[in-house]
Amino acid sequence: MERTLVIFKPDCVMRGIVGLILTRFEQAGFKILAMKMVKPDYQHLYKHYEEIGTLKSRKGEEIFESQLASMQDGPVIAMILEGIEAVETVRKMVGETEPKKAMPGTIRGDFAHVNYGAAAKVGRGVANIVHASADKTEAVSEINHWFNNEEIFEYKTVHEQFTQPS
Repeated sequence: MERTLVIFKPDCVMRGIVGLILTRFEQAGFKILAMKMVKPDYQHLYKHYEEIGTLKSRKGEEIFESQLASMQDGPVIAMILEGIEAVETVRKMVGETEPKKAMPGTIRGDFAHVNYGAAAKVGRGVANIVHASADKTEAVSEINHWFNNEEIFEYKTVHEQFTQPS
């Protein structure tokens, strides 16, 4: 089974739509291995978005700083999901990074509409609801950055109990 990191961003938490989106992941068959609400500081977000995700290197200082500022608007909920091809499938469920380009039926397509231009006019990162690991290597690094081993739980779901040997 594959693991991926998902973060409900401050705009998601503050809109009160965490449960709606979490339900989508559970209905798709993903198992939650870890979850916590935190308010990450600048250094934590710097490591996540630049040392792991290379956002500043790819998109520039202005976009990087506005993203980190937006991620500090309120608390976030970080979680580890596990499932078959979790990274790729979760990314498909989440949709395009820029919400206006996200297809209906994706999380961003259904819950956000902001574009890069509108976000830039107010000097903020684009409010796009969730973060999801981009690839398997990034998922491993992000999971290790956000969670320690004691926070990750191994268990069998009810479905696994009845479909897998003991």
